[in-house]
Amino acid sequence: MCNPVVTHFFDEPTSTFSYVVQDPSSNACAIIDSVLDFDYAAGRTDVRSADAIIDFIQHHDLSVEWVLETHVHADHLSAAPYLHAKLGGKTGIGARIREVQETFGKAFNAGTEFARDGSQFDRLFEEGDTFTIGGLKARVLHTPGHTPACLTYVIGDAAFVGDTLFMPDYGTARCDFPGGNARTLYRSIQKVLALPGETRLFLCHDYKAPGREEYQHQTTVAEQRANNVHVHEGIDEDDFVKMRTERDATLNMPKLILPSVQVNMRAGQLPPPEDNDQVYIKVPINLF
Repeated sequence: MCNPVVTHFFDEPTSTFSYVVQDPSSNACAIIDSVLDFDYAAGRTDVRSADAIIDFIQHHDLSVEWVLETHVHADHLSAAPYLHAKLGGKTGIGARIREVQETFGKAFNAGTEFARDGSQFDRLFEEGDTFTIGGLKARVLHTPGHTPACLTYVIGDAAFVGDTLFMPDYGTARCDFPGGNARTLYRSIQKVLALPGETRLFLCHDYKAPGREEYQHQTTVAEQRANNVHVHEGIDEDDFVKMRTERDATLNMPKLILPSVQVNMRAGQLPPPEDNDQVYIKVPINLF
């Protein structure tokens, strides 16, 4: 089995890891979970995080075949359109993006011009779908629970789990967003933990559990089975659901959820300009 070369990029303001996944036998690569920098207070975007990925790819003479999302992120804006325009590659996300678009299209009163069929992406992945990155073979696990459209991309001995799992000392994703479900998440996690123990798991976020000084982006299936504080071996489904539901009730909404979802449900495109040619992000009052 051919295993990928994985390079991570970290955006500390949103605690987000993005990845370049490279076929070691060619110059083919994929980008997973990119970040568009956003200053919410100023309403201003920046592409410095995306440019760091572009610089790396150009320096190593790589060819981008895919620009992938593990889900519709609620904590950062995607830079997928910018990367796609600069580097090419097909865009992809889970097929249940349609449900997310329907829910949040209504919440933000996006209007009939906002397509709710996932057509903003080149590929909508279902459970068991496969694709290639050069000579690398990749397959898709549908891992909902955090959101309906969450995916895990299994590429050789590596799996990119999005928000489904965090480092073992931090636990698991919240399930209180629209379409989330703690019982569904538990079952999704079991799919990931059924992978071989040596499988490398690459995380979308790390928030540093109390007492840990360094950010970490990588763990293994075996480490998660043994040590994940929420879902290690011996934790049954009902116990997990009780813990997750009670914990979620104490959490604040992510700081960037309102701009993030409006942009990411559009595959990273900003909302269309209004009649004064200005783009706006909406803030629904007392809705969530």
